[in-house]
Amino acid sequence: MAGTKKHILVIEDDDSVRSLLYRALSVAYEVETIADGSDAVIRVQKDPTADLIICDIMLPGADGLTIARRAKASMWASVPIIFLTARTTPRDVIQGIQAGARHYVTKPFKLKDLLDKVKKIVGA
Repeated sequence: MAGTKKHILVIEDDDSVRSLLYRALSVAYEVETIADGSDAVIRVQKDPTADLIICDIMLPGADGLTIARRAKASMWASVPIIFLTARTTPRDVIQGIQAGARHYVTKPFKLKDLLDKVKKIVGA
């Protein structure tokens, strides 16, 4: 449908980062936020209504790698994932890409760089 906003699922346990992402993304997109990994696993078992997932790796309940693997092995397989995480070693990046991430962004991050990646994936 023309005029329908793209839906972004943000999975982030840090209140300030989650709030920043919500404020920045909700200008152009429909944004759903989840703070707990276990809740996110339950969410990705439902209908794949998101156009993009932005996910931390270190989360309470279930980590982001688990969430990504579950999503990629389900109806969510075609939904792109951006990891946004403080895990920065080359091994972490490789694990993130192997889990299905389209992009791997490390914290601290530049909001504009993240928004540019989002725009390239889902459009404006």
